[in-house]
Amino acid sequence: MSNLKEFNIDGTIYTTEIPENVANRKKWERPNPNHIKSFIPGTIVEIFVKEGQEVKEGECLMILQAMKMKNKILMPFDGVIEKINVSVDEKIPNRKVMVEVKA
Repeated sequence: MSNLKEFNIDGTIYTTEIPENVANRKKWERPNPNHIKSFIPGTIVEIFVKEGQEVKEGECLMILQAMKMKNKILMPFDGVIEKINVSVDEKIPNRKVMVEVKA
């Protein structure tokens, strides 16, 4: 069964077949700027903040150790820590929501 789709690009209609793996993949979602996610799998070594704490842009929230390197997770903007979803010595995957913040 073919999976043909039509696209209108600058007034020109194109018809193309969409492979099943592409048609069934997870739809892209705009990242939530209030979720601070891990950018690499690793282990949480230290956490410097608590829920409810006000933090300023550039403050270090925690240390994520990955591949023998200690990475500082910095606050991207001024805000309040709403929820911390990780704990010290926890091994986390890539793209895990570590901290939820409110601007």
